[in-house]
Amino acid sequence: MNEIKLQEPPFLPITPEEKEKLGIDQFDIIIVSGDAYIDHPSFAAAILGRNLWSAGYSVGILPQPDWRTEKDFLMLGLPRLFFAVSAGNVDSMVNAFTPNKKRRSADAYSPGGKPKRPDRATIVYANKLRSIAPETGIIIGGIEASLRRFAHYDYWSDRVRQSILADSPADLLVYGMGERTLRLIADRVHEGYQIQTIRDIRGTCFRMPLSEWRSLDTDGMVLLPDFTRVQDDPIQYAQSYAAYAREQDPIRGRIVAQPHPKMVIIQNPPALPPTTAELDAIYDHPFTRAAHPSYREEIPALEPVRYSVISHRGCFGNCSFCALSHHQGRIVSSRSEDSIASEVDRMSRMQRFHGTIQDVGGPSANMYGLFCPEWMKRGTCSDRDCGPDCPMLRKDHAPLISLLRRLRQISGIKHVFCRSGIRFDLAVADQCGYIEEIARHHTSGQLKVAPEHIVPHVLCLMNKPDITAFEEFRRKFESIRPEGKGRQYLLPYWISSHPGCTIPDMIDLACYIKETGLAPEQVQDFTPTPLTRSTTMFHTGIDPVTGDTVHVPKGRERKIQRAFLRYMDPENSHLIREGLRLSKRYDLIGYGPGALVHPERREKTLSGKRYSRSHAPDSHRNGSHRRDAGHRRNRS
Repeated sequence: MNEIKLQEPPFLPITPEEKEKLGIDQFDIIIVSGDAYIDHPSFAAAILGRNLWSAGYSVGILPQPDWRTEKDFLMLGLPRLFFAVSAGNVDSMVNAFTPNKKRRSADAYSPGGKPKRPDRATIVYANKLRSIAPETGIIIGGIEASLRRFAHYDYWSDRVRQSILADSPADLLVYGMGERTLRLIADRVHEGYQIQTIRDIRGTCFRMPLSEWRSLDTDGMVLLPDFTRVQDDPIQYAQSYAAYAREQDPIRGRIVAQPHPKMVIIQNPPALPPTTAELDAIYDHPFTRAAHPSYREEIPALEPVRYSVISHRGCFGNCSFCALSHHQGRIVSSRSEDSIASEVDRMSRMQRFHGTIQDVGGPSANMYGLFCPEWMKRGTCSDRDCGPDCPMLRKDHAPLISLLRRLRQISGIKHVFCRSGIRFDLAVADQCGYIEEIARHHTSGQLKVAPEHIVPHVLCLMNKPDITAFEEFRRKFESIRPEGKGRQYLLPYWISSHPGCTIPDMIDLACYIKETGLAPEQVQDFTPTPLTRSTTMFHTGIDPVTGDTVHVPKGRERKIQRAFLRYMDPENSHLIREGLRLSKRYDLIGYGPGALVHPERREKTLSGKRYSRSHAPDSHRNGSHRRDAGHRRNRS
């Protein structure tokens, strides 16, 4: 640690004027980010920058520099230690394109929602920095770099790409949550180590020359199939994913290596989970919860989370399509109740605060305080997932209930909501009254849940709980009518076009939506994001866990599947009819109470009658309820 103590400024500096005002001649570290700078713990540049600053390192931020010129990149000068580069809170390709590869017109992480980051931002930024600062260290990190650390299928180019460390001139890659890792690297470089020689820090990947690799003792390492093999052979790709995924535990994970044409990419084991004391310190910084005052337009991503609280990290749900198990890990680390209460107390005294805590949670809302005594001894189990059926998992929700009750008692707090996605199989297994507590005190009228599908074999491939757990949660939640409140609604997330899902499966889901009224407001079509089990299935047609062949919806089938999530919308009628005909489900075309769509002009129904009118069935009663402005937790 740098022994020099720096007073933390209201905002970390992003301009030469702020640098001069602070009396800084040269920053120790400069963070380059694809996001605008928001001084909030939900945004990486702020939380990493504040953490480094508290360790005695001066930090400047270059938010959304213009990559077409050198001017922005030189604005703050060159750092003494290194540049830390990130595409932002979201993978730049996920951020820029819809699941159907149409370019988005807005960027929630930019002022006024105006896109300001390049595609493949990590590579673009690193290339620009290397061209203007060939002797300065470059570290890449964030969700984009983390999930592209090995050879990976890239949906947007429809090919297997090299590790991002092979495609960029960076010296090191930090994967996962980087506060401790980045600080350790800073300490080493500050002590005089060359950044290229730092090869032993957990949570990092580095490149090794082929000449050195050939003479290296690889005993104890996990060797993945090389890039050429996984690029050309789907079976090798699936096997590579399975081998890599087994090593993503910080306790039992081993060093993983993958040869590339010009180098070998080597991953050290994941960083150890943060302790409660470490998490408390990370979130104890004086965040203003505001965008930097230089911005003249609102940044859309801020408002839904401005007064939210992160209570824990890690998620043992291990959903197939979710990157969290590869980024935050499966071991849950929770903050102390005192730390969270202190943060809420500080918020309550902020000028713009009006009494509502928008969200308390993490990757899943109700994993706070849950743990397994074996996690820090042997790691998570390699042959099974944590869940309500495991006798070792301490799934008591009492710590979370205690926390929420304490937050409600803080002066100035009117509402404390939980919106970050409740894991309903854990909720129904709880014996402490968690569901009632949430329904009575922590729901704003609508509660977001993620059953994702109803068909067993699809849920199995998604690694999601059986629909019966959701039905039990729904029954309990809807049976509770808080005094003074109207009816409360569940807002479900359903996924179409996931590998293994067929049109008949989507028909079953549409019928369930019609029967229950659990219609989504927004369609969620599966997006293959790098380095997940679901994306491996999408690319290879193979489930890497079982080796079984999997159906992969593509092309027009994706459009048809997506339409069934909003079967009641008139513009989807032709796709619904097409899907029903392909599945020979003519019984669902008509005017009866069970029909999903009306017949088109002069089309015969099952009864043989002809009709001359064409329109979709009326929207279901629950399909028109408006969703709150909150963003779903980041699954890319």
